[in-house]
Amino acid sequence: MQDKVTYEYAVIRLVPKVEREEFINIGVILFSKRKKYLGIKYKIDKDKISAFSDEVDTNMIQKYLEAWELICDGEPNGGLIGTLELSLRFRWLVAARSTIIQSSKTHPGICYDPEKILEDIFRRYVV
Repeated sequence: MQDKVTYEYAVIRLVPKVEREEFINIGVILFSKRKKYLGIKYKIDKDKISAFSDEVDTNMIQKYLEAWELICDGEPNGGLIGTLELSLRFRWLVAARSTIIQSSKTHPGICYDPEKILEDIFRRYVV
């Protein structure tokens, strides 16, 4: 039987007009130190985004989040951040920003399977 492990997650938000502080949840990033897991799941809903703002370049948002995936995976294409230790990569990704892509505060939890929890949280807050 597997042991439960702690995890932390943050919801990834698209903030089309930063000055208005309105946002759309577009993804989730989850970290579990004991499982050595850092995962991201996102969805770019062009219709929902364009209803908020027709000025958002969804292709740019896609590329930005693909870079986050590379960082999560520790890929060399993830740049210097991608070479950092797992927890430092997570902290960098969820750091406070005043850009079009931001994250919520981090939230803790306990689970058996971080991948399953990532999917559950994604369905709860994004889809």
